[in-house]
Amino acid sequence: MPISIDHFDEEPADILDLQEGTQPYRILQFLAENSEQAFTQTEIHEATDIKRGSVGAALSRLEDRGLVRHRGRYWAIAEDDRLAAYAAQMNASSASTTDDYYRDDE
Repeated sequence: MPISIDHFDEEPADILDLQEGTQPYRILQFLAENSEQAFTQTEIHEATDIKRGSVGAALSRLEDRGLVRHRGRYWAIAEDDRLAAYAAQMNASSASTTDDYYRDDE
């Protein structure tokens, strides 16, 4: 879907432009939810159900954009202010879905 040129010109250059549901989005979401750990491509494949051959390509594209980092066989979310905010948002939204709003003793 096209956007107006005004919207295009006003969009911040450093915005995280990831379509929800895409493979890079799902990988970044998984790594953000587990930001205190690093994973192999096989572990990312198993956790996200993304085809094994597609995980490496998606990770490379994310690395080119500075969104993930890797050392040896292991991959983790990058240390970036945009990603820290994203990870915090992901953790807050997953915590809110597990809150116990209704208690039996009330």
